Amino acid sequence: MKNFPKIINVKPYAKNKLMVVFETGDAKIYDCSPLLKSDPFTSLKNNSLFANVSVSFGGYGIEWNDDIDLSESELWLNGKQIKKPNKAVPRTRQTRPRR
Repeated sequence: MKNFPKIINVKPYAKNKLMVVFETGDAKIYDCSPLLKSDPFTSLKNNSLFANVSVSFGGYGIEWNDDIDLSESELWLNGKQIKKPNKAVPRTRQTRPRR
């Protein structure tokens, strides 16, 4: 079984979309629109419930309530990449010439 990065943040983003940030620094937009056509996701058409999204304990998914959730793998595989993590550039110590 493949391991997927854990989620560290999720926010509602535009109409029926979420911005999901993973522990790797990757940020993805996930479109929930196709899900809203079937239960239990139809209740997410209510904007106040949709806005009440949170990261599940341990970062293994997101949830709105006890009945509605999505896994980190679904969000990782089907989200559209908007930000890749910054590659750390090693810093060199700057020294000043002695006077």
